[in-house]
Amino acid sequence: MLNSIIHGSPTDKPALLIAHGLYGSARNWGVIAKRLSDERQVIAVDMRNHGSSPRDDQHRYQDLAGDLAEVIANHGAPMDVLGHSMGGKAAMMLALQHPKAVRKLVVGDIAPVTYGHSQMMYIEAMRSVDLDSLERRSDAHEQLARAGVEPALQSFFTQSLDLPGKAWRLNLDALADQMPHIMSFPDVSDVWDGPALFLSGAVSDYVLPEHRDRIRSVFPGAKFAKIPGAGHWLHAEKPREFEAAVRAFLNA
Repeated sequence: MLNSIIHGSPTDKPALLIAHGLYGSARNWGVIAKRLSDERQVIAVDMRNHGSSPRDDQHRYQDLAGDLAEVIANHGAPMDVLGHSMGGKAAMMLALQHPKAVRKLVVGDIAPVTYGHSQMMYIEAMRSVDLDSLERRSDAHEQLARAGVEPALQSFFTQSLDLPGKAWRLNLDALADQMPHIMSFPDVSDVWDGPALFLSGAVSDYVLPEHRDRIRSVFPGAKFAKIPGAGHWLHAEKPREFEAAVRAFLNA
């Protein structure tokens, strides 16, 4: 079972399940989850190979969707589901493979397509950190900077650093091995016709106009919205606007 952080108590509204993106964790979503929990229970999970969740050699979206389905079954279906980036792809697969588990779907800045870039440079940067030499988190920032990682991502990555344990809370080997699966999306023939919001950053290039036909073919109930001034990390860059858009969609 995935490690979960639960915010709030059950209400008359469906609970919300949050699935983070690559190299993230449930803790990254603490502020938004806490704010949304004023109306509904919010359950943020560590995806497999992240945080305190189990490690596994497999990291395909079918596997990730099964993990999310297990959490929902444990707490009670259906749930609303919000996923960002890798978590958005996992949430999409969840709706396709376990349609009765999902009431509404929010997909943060990702499309059900294969992307041509890779995230391996960040794994190599984290691998380059001399963990034994670290005395404070800022030491890791300095080493990541020397590896070419920008300041915002230095802070993001070090949230997954267990400083006392001198270890990353990420299964870097499995994520590296499974990177082709992470950057792709399974060739599916299933369709989920429930309410889906594809919420993207206006200055991000992850969800392009040419992706919309593919999205609508799999999710015919899809609606699209953009957050002005936000990039791929739209929930971190524009948290209030992101929260407002999610809340409005879930309550509509």
